[in-house]
Amino acid sequence: MSTTSYHHPFRVALHDIDAAGVMFFGHLFRHAHDAYEGFMADIGFPLDAVIGTHRWRLPLVHAEADYLMPIRHGEALRVLVTVAEIGESAFTMSYRFEDERGQARATARTVHVHLADSGAGGAPLPLPLRDALRGE
Repeated sequence: MSTTSYHHPFRVALHDIDAAGVMFFGHLFRHAHDAYEGFMADIGFPLDAVIGTHRWRLPLVHAEADYLMPIRHGEALRVLVTVAEIGESAFTMSYRFEDERGQARATARTVHVHLADSGAGGAPLPLPLRDALRGE
């Protein structure tokens, strides 16, 4: 089923926590990437198949995050994944980390570019991927 949003639940594990008792900042991106993998599978492009067949190369070229409230061990969160922008050769994903009350705890964005076969820069996004990202 094609969709432009996806919900990825997870529970904050002990290994996510730093010495201050909150989620280590870099681990937010691990959970965002897990959510991205789930999203891509949900729209029909599981990354293991895309990577395994060398079908397309969609590396992450930019990542940013805002940490709004502490995230602690044992908390149940969900990541709301949406397509924020679709360009000619790149797309931007948005991630909203919510607690059980729906309160935003953190946000993140990642930009992925489709590389040309030669590896010499961006290439137009494949039409099937572009359509799936749009939810078509």
